[in-house]
Amino acid sequence: MSTKLWIILSVIFLSTQTYSQEAILHISNESTDKEYCIVYNASWTNLSNSLRDSEKYQVVNLVSSFLCDDSAIVPDVTGKALVVMRGQCDFSQKAQVAQKHGAAVLLVVSNRTMSPPSANDSEYAKVTIPLALMRYRDIVDAQQVFGKDMSARLYAPPVPVFDVSIVVMLIIAVSTVALGGYWSGSAEKDKQSEGAFPGSAEEASSSGDLALYSPLKVVIYVALMCVMLVLMYFFYKWLVYVIIVIFCLASATALYSCLDALLNKIGCGTCSFSCRSKDVSVRSLLLFAICVSVSVVWGVYRNEDRWIWILQDLLGIAFCLNFMKTISLSNFKICVILLSLLLLYDVFFVFITPFLTPNGESIMVQVALGPESSGEKSDGNIVEVPADPTPTYEKLPVVMRVPRFSAWAQNLCGMQFSILGYGDIIVPGLLIAYCHRFDVWTGSSKRIYFISSTIAYFLGMIVTFAVMLISKMGQPALLYLVPFTLLTSAVVAWSRKEMQQFWAGTTYQVLDSSREPLSPGVNYL
Repeated sequence: MSTKLWIILSVIFLSTQTYSQEAILHISNESTDKEYCIVYNASWTNLSNSLRDSEKYQVVNLVSSFLCDDSAIVPDVTGKALVVMRGQCDFSQKAQVAQKHGAAVLLVVSNRTMSPPSANDSEYAKVTIPLALMRYRDIVDAQQVFGKDMSARLYAPPVPVFDVSIVVMLIIAVSTVALGGYWSGSAEKDKQSEGAFPGSAEEASSSGDLALYSPLKVVIYVALMCVMLVLMYFFYKWLVYVIIVIFCLASATALYSCLDALLNKIGCGTCSFSCRSKDVSVRSLLLFAICVSVSVVWGVYRNEDRWIWILQDLLGIAFCLNFMKTISLSNFKICVILLSLLLLYDVFFVFITPFLTPNGESIMVQVALGPESSGEKSDGNIVEVPADPTPTYEKLPVVMRVPRFSAWAQNLCGMQFSILGYGDIIVPGLLIAYCHRFDVWTGSSKRIYFISSTIAYFLGMIVTFAVMLISKMGQPALLYLVPFTLLTSAVVAWSRKEMQQFWAGTTYQVLDSSREPLSPGVNYL
């Protein structure tokens, strides 16, 4: 169980947010029209915001040429859009040659991953015509559809900074944390009603859950997570499949646990039959079949961005809920140690590692996005569009994904997502689950610790998203969530004069509402 725990923990603290510089190439002739994805540099090229305001250019297809010097044979391209092949020289050199021949627009065709074209600072002022990249497969398609007679318009509709997907993500995160904390507290209450006291051997054996009570174990777990993340960075293409298999198994088990608990809660009965002198539950068989099927479908179609994100989020919610219910932190001291170490872990691998890696890459971002995301740098404004919309690499299933509803170029350049790592739900969720269990131990009918910590998480998420929108950068959410939840819980404990009990947790003789020891004869471990 311990090995499985640190493997899972080591890959669930990854999240990021991207902002693109994508535009639309509208190609038409007298009878038809079609749109394609292009990538441009907004600080270098100005494009109209709408199709109506954009200029129309006749297209000259010179894709057989790299256009790197004046010796290239160029037909009359005065006032036209010139299409050439990528490679052999930089973008500014191609653009200057195109300008000399009178071209009004330069479209560079790429058969590899596209990122916004760039040049040395001294070269920017020399290029006065719009410059953009398009996929090789798109120019081939345009030739088949339009032939030689085609004209083009380039425009970049504005993308709102705020997207509804952020609200959806906020609802998912807060609801999951609240449900996970509630489930953990309810399970604790059920154990007490059965006579199992906090921290007792009877409680541990009856639940099958795992409690973290040793600071040394917490430190070891976080150290192993660091090692695992570094291994993922260097050996991604092999280890990613190990994580995918683990996720399929763990999420199917978690979904079964959640659905079974839900059916028990609503009072759904079970029907069983005998098989080889053993009683077999029909409900359990059906749930098993459903959960395995959902996990298998996700595993088979995991790269289908259009709809598979729904299943991934469903499995992710179940995974987080079951994790918060199964893994318990025994006291506030363990909560402080674990959350503080993971905060340092998150900040180090997001903000510090770019200074240590050869290409200035953030290890956390690279592992979260996959090996083909080298253009996703710390400024948050660079996007890469694959030459083929079909993903050629695997992505870690460790994030909640919600498509950006205002992303106008989704159908052209690929879907854009708001992303939140499982760790940004689970890590604060473990503290919130502890707060609810402490409410149960003290007999608090108002659930003051649980409610206040959940509100603190909600406020921390709002601050996280606000900073992300203002800075236009992906943020390590634990940087905001950990202080919000830890400080709020501590303030509540101090104000209620229960810090000693809250700090010691199950290692202390917790008092109930009558202020009598719940189990005066029990020695807590």
